[in-house]
Amino acid sequence: MQLIQEVQAAEAPMALLLIADPSEDKVRSYLPGSRCFVVSKDGVMVGACVVAPLGDGAHELMAIAVAPDHQKCGHGTALLQWVIEFFRAAGARQLEVGTGTFGYQLAFYQRQGFRVTGIDHDFFVLNYPGPIFEDGIQLFDMLRLTLTYPAPDA
Repeated sequence: MQLIQEVQAAEAPMALLLIADPSEDKVRSYLPGSRCFVVSKDGVMVGACVVAPLGDGAHELMAIAVAPDHQKCGHGTALLQWVIEFFRAAGARQLEVGTGTFGYQLAFYQRQGFRVTGIDHDFFVLNYPGPIFEDGIQLFDMLRLTLTYPAPDA
């Protein structure tokens, strides 16, 4: 059975979050003031995400990850959909996310309604102490995506 719930930032599963963001210092810098959500399968925490407030009804999905042995089972999609609905119900105006690849992560977000809104050139070179590689390719630029919620009916 799958369970999704919010946990205190102090209880955030660092090992899972480091799958999405390899800098523990960066993760620890955005955890305070953020909201953390986890997905569990049969009592085992298999995924997590962190969402930080940006102000004016906007929030940023800072990290989302699923344990490697539980990937491609729908946990990440279920967690993202749950978080999208959670912030929609809370009256959010939009959710933003940045990703370093143009592969499956891009499709993952676009399937949920995120649209490309910009590129942060050299983000990974300027903001991390060493090079980050994914699938053998060094990450340089961060692709920015936004999900804008429809205005509530008047």
